[in-house]
Amino acid sequence: MTMTSTAPLTAAQPAAGKPYDPRYDPLVAPDPGTGRAYAPSYWVASAGTPPEDDGPVLRDIDVDVAIIGSGSTGMAAALYLAQEHGIQATVLEANQASWGCSSRSGGQGQNASGRLKRSQWIERWGPDVAKRLDAEIRRGFENFRQLTTQIDCDAHDGGHLYLAHRPEKLAGLEAEARLMREQFGYRTRMLSAEEVRRDYCDERETAGAMFEPEGVGIHPLKFTFGLMRKARALGVKVHTASPVQGWHTVEGVHHLRTPGGTVRARRVAVCTGGYTGQALNPLLKNRVMPILSNSVVTRPLTEAELRATNFKSLTFLTDTRTLRFYYRLLKGNRLQLGSRSSVSGADAEDPAHLKLLTDAIARKFPPLAGIRIDYSWWGWVDVSHDMMPRITQPDAAKKIWYAVGYGGNGVSFSTWAGKRLAERLAGKDGGHEVFELPIYRSPLPFPNVLGLVESPAFAPFRRLGQRVLYKWYWLRDEK
Repeated sequence: MTMTSTAPLTAAQPAAGKPYDPRYDPLVAPDPGTGRAYAPSYWVASAGTPPEDDGPVLRDIDVDVAIIGSGSTGMAAALYLAQEHGIQATVLEANQASWGCSSRSGGQGQNASGRLKRSQWIERWGPDVAKRLDAEIRRGFENFRQLTTQIDCDAHDGGHLYLAHRPEKLAGLEAEARLMREQFGYRTRMLSAEEVRRDYCDERETAGAMFEPEGVGIHPLKFTFGLMRKARALGVKVHTASPVQGWHTVEGVHHLRTPGGTVRARRVAVCTGGYTGQALNPLLKNRVMPILSNSVVTRPLTEAELRATNFKSLTFLTDTRTLRFYYRLLKGNRLQLGSRSSVSGADAEDPAHLKLLTDAIARKFPPLAGIRIDYSWWGWVDVSHDMMPRITQPDAAKKIWYAVGYGGNGVSFSTWAGKRLAERLAGKDGGHEVFELPIYRSPLPFPNVLGLVESPAFAPFRRLGQRVLYKWYWLRDEK
């Protein structure tokens, strides 16, 4: 296997400015930097010319609504505020537009949000709440699907394959597929290993799969750039190289200090995902567990390699490992594959994490063993401590809202979260039953032990627990 650094300088990658920091860690660093370059992802190299932005904040300004973070959640919130409520927000971005999750994710738009399956929703909240939550998330997926027809983002509306990586995983998949059909009305169905290899790709590990028709794979950076163009056309301001480095409130007005000036805002929305720093605001400290995910994209496959792997579809796939692999063939015939990475940013560059992915390629698609990797990057995923997102105002006395905690399933739901966040910022959420759902009515929880005790006192030990869990997950998944 040959590793190359071939992410070419394009319009989406600034020619000057501070270099990308591969060791950045939101649990350690005070902020993600100021004006740093993008991670060397395939999305950055192929996104084309980015939208114009408004540059850094250069003086003290007064605004009605400030949105922190210019990813898909922040840009969707700004878009819907302007489009549906006549409010022109000001978006503050620490580095480049859509610098965090939106330029590094897997681009798999599933009919989901958070880490829990629908059967787990029923276990946690009962069938009535689960069905109402399903209706809300499905509505968000359909909204996302519609947006992908309006924005040039290489969208492929081909569903999702959830592959059993061992025969023992098939029974659980079959039960989930049956529940989704019988309780929620989906057209999920099971496929044999032979059907997967015949109709989709010759994935050698699979013992069978659950197919969900709801799934749209996208180029996530093109998609978020599209949201940004729509928002700026309606008067939204997007200030790059403007991290919030200090935050205090005076008589109900939030003073957000950036390197170039203070933004005084009457209302603030935080949409920083896995890049939510510990020092940003006390309402968010220790509320999100950032998890690193690595991705690679290969050189284009030859015609002989396409025949050898029998790729017949751009439908995206995930497997049943707890630390799952996600993968798909991209337009242009490159293979993309990702999975978990190091526990800390300090260890992110260890070659062992890249080897985890290249070994997976060799196992799943033996004809591609040793294929050149053209793009390799990693990014932080915002995992909440109860595995579900929150789009909420955590303290009714403070005009602060946030939308975070997608757990790696935010590609589609983040835009709907932005729409719901816009409603809340505009004061249009009163009396609506949907806002009584768990993801809207409560703040993000603190860490807990065995699901029994929730406390910020456990926060310093989260990564120790993560290291132990990673080893246990590996034993359970592989042995």
